Amino acid sequence: MAQFYSPKRRVTTRQNSPVLTLTVDNLDPFGQGVAHHNGKAIFVPGVLPGEQAEVQLTEEKNKFAKGRLKRLLSRSPQRVEPRCPHFGVCGGCQQQHADESLQQQSKAAALVRMIARETGVTPQQEPVIAGPQYGYRRRARLGLLWQPKQQRLVMGFRQAASSDLVPVTRCPVLHPELEQLLTPLRSCLSALQVARRLGHVELVLADNGPVLVLRHLDALKEDDRQALQAFARTKNVTIYLAPDSDSLEKLCGETPYYQVDGLRLDFSPRDFIQVNDHVNQQMVAQALEWLSIQPNDRVLDLFCGMGNFTLPLARRAAAVVGIEGVATLVANGQYNAHNNRLNNASFFHENLEEDVEQQPWAAQGFDKVMLDPARAGAAGVMSHIVKLAPERVVYVSCNPTTLARDSKVLLSAGYRLARVRMLDMFPHTGHLESMALFINGSAPEVAAK
Repeated sequence: MAQFYSPKRRVTTRQNSPVLTLTVDNLDPFGQGVAHHNGKAIFVPGVLPGEQAEVQLTEEKNKFAKGRLKRLLSRSPQRVEPRCPHFGVCGGCQQQHADESLQQQSKAAALVRMIARETGVTPQQEPVIAGPQYGYRRRARLGLLWQPKQQRLVMGFRQAASSDLVPVTRCPVLHPELEQLLTPLRSCLSALQVARRLGHVELVLADNGPVLVLRHLDALKEDDRQALQAFARTKNVTIYLAPDSDSLEKLCGETPYYQVDGLRLDFSPRDFIQVNDHVNQQMVAQALEWLSIQPNDRVLDLFCGMGNFTLPLARRAAAVVGIEGVATLVANGQYNAHNNRLNNASFFHENLEEDVEQQPWAAQGFDKVMLDPARAGAAGVMSHIVKLAPERVVYVSCNPTTLARDSKVLLSAGYRLARVRMLDMFPHTGHLESMALFINGSAPEVAAK
């Protein structure tokens, strides 16, 4: 549930700030090297554990400081050559200079440390759920900016620590079907009459082909519509037009869908779907295994989206109830349940930050609970989960801080933290995703595989 290539505040180096020679000890969850000087942690992007470097301080606080790499004095054997020509300028990836094993080990270790520090429980490190390190991303949003002096349209991602755009011709983390559209798409958009009044473009790879959503600030003339339709025919792309943040018009192509657990889920290109299909397939399978669904089980799926977990659960349980705060996702969940002939799955549009005791689903009993909240976590609903007293709870998290916080509610109610796995959903970035299994009382634990 993470934002890709978001703009960040520009960091400027202080005049006359000191330059230190430091040796990095480890990586933080965001891929920054961590060194120590005079008892203070110093965070330095671009330096790996074991490497010595000259570092110029850019920010200094009471308990930590931040630095900028000036010169690398030694190289780690785990340093690799980044595949992306824009790495170090584009703000999307932070860790292409580190090999796969180092990235995964540092994130998994950070997850265990954070949970242990916040809960007092040290989970056993388990194999990371991972997929390909490149070509994994099936969704991206690129900014569009007309430069009047150069008379050209820039299409790209945000710079690191800036809102400026990096013109992008390659993006190796994008699925190849999307990456190969970058150059011809910019050429197509540059030739439109409305090229000076474009906002951004979103690319999504559905199982039935690429999808493009174009945000345009002025109405499109017929010539521009025909040019986009010609591009769609040539590249086998479905195109949607977005004249504002709420409207969406399908210009041409098929309704996008993806498959999970043998089910077809139709979706709107603005709907949330997991960006990494390889990891999503494994994540859903792992959740089903951990929940150990029995034919008579009633299952509650909180923050359910359009049914990524709900519908696979419904294939195995007696009944599944999905709760989601976005109305369009609820409607799509209901539609997909009907299309997949799953009459035992029901969806409710509710705000889980409000008093859930008053919501219609809250009085029902459930044997198992699944939840996949946003970065803010699930503080508003944890106490109700405890009241439901399910046998098992599987919590998928995109923020280890809120996972650790919410875990304490279950642990204090007598649940035990049985399993934790790191999900390498976003290789080369600082995003740390994970999933945890909690078991109530003396229920049997799932054997590790």
